[in-house]
Amino acid sequence: MLPTITDALRARRLLRPLLAPTPLSTYPALDAATGAKVYVKHENVQPTGAFKVRGGLNLLATLDPAERARGVLGYSTGNHAQSLAYAAAHHGVPCTIVMPEKSNPAKARAVRDLGAELIEYGERFDEARAHAERVAAERGTRLVSAANEPAIIAGVATAYLELFEAEPGLDVVLVPVGSGTGAAAAALVAAALAPDCEVIAVQSAAAPAAHDSWRTGELVERPNRTVAEGLATGSGFALTQRLLRDRLADFLLVEDEQIGEAQRLCLRAAHTVAEGAGAAAPAALLAHRDRFAGRSVAVICSGGNAGEAELNRMGRAAPIG
Repeated sequence: MLPTITDALRARRLLRPLLAPTPLSTYPALDAATGAKVYVKHENVQPTGAFKVRGGLNLLATLDPAERARGVLGYSTGNHAQSLAYAAAHHGVPCTIVMPEKSNPAKARAVRDLGAELIEYGERFDEARAHAERVAAERGTRLVSAANEPAIIAGVATAYLELFEAEPGLDVVLVPVGSGTGAAAAALVAAALAPDCEVIAVQSAAAPAAHDSWRTGELVERPNRTVAEGLATGSGFALTQRLLRDRLADFLLVEDEQIGEAQRLCLRAAHTVAEGAGAAAPAALLAHRDRFAGRSVAVICSGGNAGEAELNRMGRAAPIG
């Protein structure tokens, strides 16, 4: 079933006592660097450091007692994992997470600290996904998809209810895409509250499966070589692609090097540590400066869970401008 704006409103009522609205901030230095009027939606300040906690809390709240008793099992490169672990701890539900073997150590540690069982398997997201499906079938646990969950999208949509209520006259919203829940949620809410606003998705050219699925109109698999963990998926997801197909204005690709440049810009101009996925939207601003110049653009800083290697790269000298 496709989530609706009514589902998003229900999710907001459910999440309001649990999560404070995240800031929507402007920075003159960011405007100067991009030529646009930029609004940063700081989902990096969520309790788990990323927007996905909204979806996890909403999903766990909607499970029936039998599903809760069996527990939940998810697969992730990190932020979806923390979302489920956090929500499971809040609701007292057993939780198992499958992550790739060489995931961000900070994200893996956070999953364990939240009380979830962590299984590390495979080199990439898609290998972890296949293993999670096998483990869930063996244990009879409720498998939680990274994207094909209407309740997750409805929960994520609460970020965009906040966004458009705070700034209803936006021209563009740029949303990073891994599995696509953020962009699908943005498109859902924009269609209801701000139909003249363009929702544009952004993905790494080193992992373009969601982009290519949207362009071709069918689910496809693509090589997954990006270093941006939150964008590292190798196939499209059915539910998010259905929502994106009719409601997305455009879908852009950026290079990992451009994402790194945007991370340094966020640090310098917006005083913000953004992980790779969190910097994908400002990377699109830099890569397509002429397209967005003079327009009011919201960029979603989807997460701030940068690993040690990312932090080291951000600290390297880069030209100002």
